[in-house]
Amino acid sequence: MICSEALVKPFLKWAGGKRQLLPEIREHIPETFNSYYEPFLGAGAVFLDLLPTKAIVNDFNEQLMLTYRVIRDSVDELIRILDIHKARNSRDYFYEIRALDRNKHVFDLLPDVDKAARLIYLNKTCFNGLYRVNSRGEFNAPYGRYKNPTICEAEVLRAVSHYLNSHEVQLLCKDFADAVADVSKGDFVYFDPPYFSSDNTNFTSYQAEGFDASEQERLRDVFAELSDRGVKCLLSNSDTEFIRELYSGFDIRTVSAIRAINADANGRGRVNEVLVRNW
Repeated sequence: MICSEALVKPFLKWAGGKRQLLPEIREHIPETFNSYYEPFLGAGAVFLDLLPTKAIVNDFNEQLMLTYRVIRDSVDELIRILDIHKARNSRDYFYEIRALDRNKHVFDLLPDVDKAARLIYLNKTCFNGLYRVNSRGEFNAPYGRYKNPTICEAEVLRAVSHYLNSHEVQLLCKDFADAVADVSKGDFVYFDPPYFSSDNTNFTSYQAEGFDASEQERLRDVFAELSDRGVKCLLSNSDTEFIRELYSGFDIRTVSAIRAINADANGRGRVNEVLVRNW
Protein backbone atom coordinates (compact mmCIF):
# COMPACT_ATOMS: atom_id res chain seq x y z
CA MET A 1 0.00 0.00 0.00
CA ILE A 2 1.33 3.46 -0.94
CA CYS A 3 0.48 6.09 1.66
CA SER A 4 0.59 9.85 1.34
CA GLU A 5 3.64 11.49 2.91
CA ALA A 6 1.26 14.12 4.29
CA LEU A 7 -0.04 11.45 6.69
CA VAL A 8 3.44 10.67 8.02
CA LYS A 9 3.50 12.51 11.35
CA PRO A 10 3.98 11.78 15.06
CA PHE A 11 1.60 9.14 16.40
CA LEU A 12 2.23 10.05 20.07
CA LYS A 13 1.90 13.09 22.29
CA TRP A 14 5.27 13.81 23.86
CA ALA A 15 6.63 16.32 26.34
CA GLY A 16 8.95 18.67 24.47
CA GLY A 17 7.63 17.61 21.06
CA LYS A 18 8.81 19.79 18.18
CA ARG A 19 5.77 20.04 15.91
CA GLN A 20 5.15 23.73 16.58
CA LEU A 21 8.85 24.63 16.14
CA LEU A 22 9.27 22.87 12.80
CA PRO A 23 9.30 26.14 10.77
CA GLU A 24 12.22 27.47 12.85
CA ILE A 25 14.05 24.14 12.88
CA ARG A 26 13.74 23.74 9.10
CA GLU A 27 15.70 26.98 8.69
CA HIS A 28 18.69 25.33 10.39
CA ILE A 29 18.69 22.02 8.51
CA PRO A 30 21.58 21.62 6.03
CA GLU A 31 20.41 21.71 2.41
CA THR A 32 22.15 18.40 1.73
CA PHE A 33 23.49 15.63 3.94
CA ASN A 34 24.21 11.93 3.72
CA SER A 35 22.70 10.11 6.71
CA TYR A 36 20.38 11.67 9.28
CA TYR A 37 20.96 10.86 12.96
CA GLU A 38 18.58 11.59 15.83
CA PRO A 39 19.76 10.12 19.17
CA PHE A 40 16.76 11.34 21.24
CA LEU A 41 13.86 10.43 18.99
CA GLY A 42 10.80 10.82 21.21
CA ALA A 43 7.71 11.36 19.07
CA GLY A 44 9.94 12.03 16.06
CA ALA A 45 8.43 15.32 14.84
CA VAL A 46 11.61 16.47 13.07
CA PHE A 47 12.45 13.01 11.72
CA LEU A 48 8.93 12.50 10.36
CA ASP A 49 8.96 15.99 8.86
CA LEU A 50 12.28 15.56 7.06
CA LEU A 51 11.56 11.98 5.91
CA PRO A 52 15.24 11.29 5.15
CA THR A 53 16.03 8.48 2.73
CA LYS A 54 18.74 7.19 5.10
CA ALA A 55 18.38 7.61 8.87
CA ILE A 56 19.67 6.22 12.15
CA VAL A 57 17.23 7.11 14.92
CA ASN A 58 17.49 6.17 18.58
CA ASP A 59 15.94 6.56 21.98
CA PHE A 60 16.95 5.09 25.35
CA ASN A 61 13.27 4.39 26.08
CA GLU A 62 12.89 0.68 25.28
CA GLN A 63 9.10 0.72 25.09
CA LEU A 64 9.15 3.67 22.70
CA MET A 65 11.60 2.07 20.27
CA LEU A 66 9.73 -1.24 20.51
CA THR A 67 6.63 0.67 19.39
CA TYR A 68 8.41 2.06 16.32
CA ARG A 69 9.50 -1.47 15.41
CA VAL A 70 5.97 -2.82 15.80
CA ILE A 71 4.61 -0.06 13.57
CA ARG A 72 7.17 -1.02 10.97
CA ASP A 73 6.63 -4.77 11.19
CA SER A 74 3.08 -5.43 12.47
CA VAL A 75 0.97 -2.34 11.88
CA ASP A 76 -2.29 -4.13 11.03
CA GLU A 77 -2.23 -6.21 14.21
CA LEU A 78 -1.36 -3.08 16.20
CA ILE A 79 -4.38 -1.27 14.77
CA ARG A 80 -6.61 -4.23 15.60
CA ILE A 81 -5.55 -4.16 19.26
CA LEU A 82 -5.84 -0.37 19.48
CA ASP A 83 -9.42 -0.65 18.24
CA ILE A 84 -10.11 -3.02 21.15
CA HIS A 85 -8.59 -0.51 23.60
CA LYS A 86 -10.72 2.23 22.07
CA ALA A 87 -13.91 0.22 22.46
CA ARG A 88 -13.14 -0.65 26.10
CA ASN A 89 -11.71 2.70 27.20
CA SER A 90 -12.82 3.83 30.66
CA ARG A 91 -11.17 4.95 33.86
CA ASP A 92 -11.13 1.41 35.28
CA TYR A 93 -9.87 -0.08 32.03
CA PHE A 94 -7.08 2.51 31.85
CA TYR A 95 -5.77 1.55 35.29
CA GLU A 96 -6.07 -2.15 34.44
CA ILE A 97 -3.86 -1.65 31.37
CA ARG A 98 -1.50 0.69 33.19
CA ALA A 99 -0.94 -1.93 35.92
CA LEU A 100 0.39 -4.52 33.49
CA ASP A 101 3.99 -3.45 34.06
CA ARG A 102 3.75 -3.87 37.85
CA ASN A 103 4.66 -7.54 37.43
CA LYS A 104 7.84 -7.41 35.35
CA HIS A 105 7.92 -11.15 34.65
CA VAL A 106 4.35 -11.15 33.29
CA PHE A 107 4.89 -7.92 31.36
CA ASP A 108 8.06 -9.22 29.70
CA LEU A 109 6.09 -12.22 28.38
CA LEU A 110 3.57 -10.01 26.55
CA PRO A 111 3.90 -9.95 22.75
CA ASP A 112 5.64 -6.81 21.47
CA VAL A 113 2.50 -5.72 19.64
CA ASP A 114 0.55 -5.74 22.92
CA LYS A 115 3.24 -3.64 24.59
CA ALA A 116 3.20 -1.15 21.72
CA ALA A 117 -0.60 -0.88 21.75
CA ARG A 118 -0.47 -0.35 25.51
CA LEU A 119 2.01 2.52 25.19
CA ILE A 120 -0.06 4.27 22.51
CA TYR A 121 -3.32 3.72 24.40
CA LEU A 122 -1.93 5.06 27.69
CA ASN A 123 -0.30 7.99 25.91
CA LYS A 124 -3.56 9.01 24.24
CA THR A 125 -5.69 8.67 27.36
CA CYS A 126 -3.46 9.67 30.29
CA PHE A 127 -3.50 13.11 31.90
CA ASN A 128 -2.20 15.81 29.56
CA GLY A 129 -0.43 13.28 27.34
CA LEU A 130 2.33 13.08 29.95
CA TYR A 131 4.62 10.08 29.47
CA ARG A 132 6.03 9.54 32.95
CA VAL A 133 7.58 6.61 34.81
CA ASN A 134 8.53 6.14 38.46
CA SER A 135 11.91 5.03 39.86
CA ARG A 136 11.06 1.41 38.97
CA GLY A 137 10.33 2.33 35.36
CA GLU A 138 6.55 1.84 35.77
CA PHE A 139 4.17 4.11 33.88
CA ASN A 140 2.42 6.25 36.50
CA ALA A 141 0.56 9.12 34.81
CA PRO A 142 -3.13 9.23 35.86
CA TYR A 143 -6.21 8.87 33.67
CA GLY A 144 -6.97 11.96 31.59
CA ARG A 145 -10.77 11.75 31.37
CA TYR A 146 -10.96 12.90 27.74
CA LYS A 147 -14.48 12.73 26.29
CA ASN A 148 -13.44 11.22 22.96
CA PRO A 149 -9.66 10.58 22.77
CA THR A 150 -8.15 9.71 19.41
CA ILE A 151 -6.70 6.36 20.38
CA CYS A 152 -6.13 4.79 16.96
CA GLU A 153 -5.07 6.92 13.98
CA ALA A 154 -4.98 4.02 11.54
CA GLU A 155 -4.07 6.07 8.45
CA VAL A 156 -1.19 7.76 10.27
CA LEU A 157 0.15 4.47 11.62
CA ARG A 158 0.01 2.86 8.17
CA ALA A 159 1.72 5.87 6.59
CA VAL A 160 4.53 5.79 9.16
CA SER A 161 4.86 2.03 8.65
CA HIS A 162 5.11 2.49 4.89
CA TYR A 163 7.81 5.15 5.28
CA LEU A 164 9.87 3.01 7.67
CA ASN A 165 9.67 0.04 5.30
CA SER A 166 10.41 1.95 2.08
CA HIS A 167 13.48 3.84 3.31
CA GLU A 168 16.79 2.89 4.90
CA VAL A 169 15.93 3.55 8.53
CA GLN A 170 17.72 1.95 11.47
CA LEU A 171 15.86 1.91 14.81
CA LEU A 172 18.24 1.80 17.77
CA CYS A 173 17.82 1.67 21.54
CA LYS A 174 21.10 2.58 23.22
CA ASP A 175 22.97 5.40 24.90
CA PHE A 176 22.97 8.60 22.83
CA ALA A 177 26.78 8.60 22.53
CA ASP A 178 26.76 5.05 21.15
CA ALA A 179 23.98 5.98 18.73
CA VAL A 180 26.23 8.54 17.00
CA ALA A 181 29.49 6.59 17.23
CA ASP A 182 29.51 5.88 13.49
CA VAL A 183 28.64 9.38 12.28
CA SER A 184 30.82 10.62 9.41
CA LYS A 185 31.54 14.01 7.91
CA GLY A 186 28.68 14.80 5.57
CA ASP A 187 26.06 13.37 7.91
CA PHE A 188 23.67 15.52 9.97
CA VAL A 189 22.79 15.02 13.66
CA TYR A 190 19.82 16.57 15.45
CA PHE A 191 19.94 16.37 19.25
CA ASP A 192 16.70 16.90 21.18
CA PRO A 193 17.53 15.69 24.72
CA PRO A 194 15.36 15.94 27.82
CA TYR A 195 15.60 19.63 28.61
CA PHE A 196 17.69 20.99 31.45
CA SER A 197 15.85 22.74 34.28
CA SER A 198 17.61 24.48 37.15
CA ASP A 199 14.46 24.48 39.32
CA ASN A 200 13.05 21.04 38.42
CA THR A 201 9.78 22.49 37.06
CA ASN A 202 10.25 20.95 33.64
CA PHE A 203 9.32 17.31 33.34
CA THR A 204 12.24 15.06 32.33
CA SER A 205 11.35 11.62 33.75
CA TYR A 206 10.91 9.78 30.46
CA GLN A 207 13.16 7.09 31.93
CA ALA A 208 13.72 6.04 35.52
CA GLU A 209 17.38 7.07 35.24
CA GLY A 210 16.60 10.71 34.40
CA PHE A 211 18.88 13.16 32.55
CA ASP A 212 20.71 15.46 34.96
CA ALA A 213 23.36 18.19 34.62
CA SER A 214 26.20 15.68 34.29
CA GLU A 215 24.39 14.05 31.38
CA GLN A 216 23.94 17.49 29.78
CA GLU A 217 27.69 18.01 30.10
CA ARG A 218 28.40 14.60 28.58
CA LEU A 219 26.10 15.49 25.68
CA ARG A 220 27.98 18.78 25.18
CA ASP A 221 31.22 16.80 24.98
CA VAL A 222 29.75 14.56 22.27
CA PHE A 223 28.45 17.64 20.42
CA ALA A 224 31.92 19.22 20.58
CA GLU A 225 33.67 16.02 19.49
CA LEU A 226 31.43 15.67 16.45
CA SER A 227 32.00 19.34 15.67
CA ASP A 228 35.76 18.77 15.70
CA ARG A 229 35.20 15.95 13.18
CA GLY A 230 33.34 18.30 10.84
CA VAL A 231 29.89 16.77 11.42
CA LYS A 232 27.02 19.26 11.21
CA CYS A 233 24.94 19.20 14.41
CA LEU A 234 21.84 21.01 15.64
CA LEU A 235 20.63 20.85 19.24
CA SER A 236 17.47 21.97 21.05
CA ASN A 237 17.36 22.73 24.77
CA SER A 238 15.95 25.06 27.40
CA ASP A 239 17.03 28.69 27.41
CA THR A 240 18.97 28.72 30.68
CA GLU A 241 22.28 30.21 31.77
CA PHE A 242 23.68 26.71 32.28
CA ILE A 243 22.91 25.61 28.70
CA ARG A 244 24.16 28.89 27.23
CA GLU A 245 27.44 28.48 29.12
CA LEU A 246 27.80 24.86 28.01
CA TYR A 247 27.49 25.82 24.34
CA SER A 248 29.09 29.26 24.53
CA GLY A 249 31.45 28.47 21.65
CA PHE A 250 28.63 27.71 19.23
CA ASP A 251 25.90 29.62 17.39
CA ILE A 252 22.91 29.93 19.76
CA ARG A 253 19.49 31.11 18.56
CA THR A 254 16.46 31.82 20.77
CA VAL A 255 13.07 30.45 19.75
CA SER A 256 9.71 30.73 21.48
CA ALA A 257 7.46 27.73 22.07
CA ILE A 258 4.14 27.04 23.77
CA ARG A 259 4.41 24.06 26.10
CA ALA A 260 1.14 22.33 27.00
CA ILE A 261 2.68 19.20 28.58
CA ASN A 262 4.43 19.71 31.89
CA ALA A 263 4.23 18.11 35.31
CA ASP A 264 3.81 21.57 36.84
CA ALA A 265 1.05 23.84 35.51
CA ASN A 266 3.40 26.80 36.05
CA GLY A 267 5.75 25.29 33.51
CA ARG A 268 3.15 25.39 30.74
CA GLY A 269 2.56 28.28 28.37
CA ARG A 270 5.01 30.26 26.22
CA VAL A 271 8.66 29.63 27.03
CA ASN A 272 11.99 30.42 25.37
CA GLU A 273 14.16 27.61 24.06
CA VAL A 274 17.46 27.60 22.22
CA LEU A 275 18.73 26.07 19.00
CA VAL A 276 22.48 25.44 19.01
CA ARG A 277 24.26 25.02 15.66
CA ASN A 278 27.89 24.15 15.02
CA TRP A 279 28.26 25.60 11.55
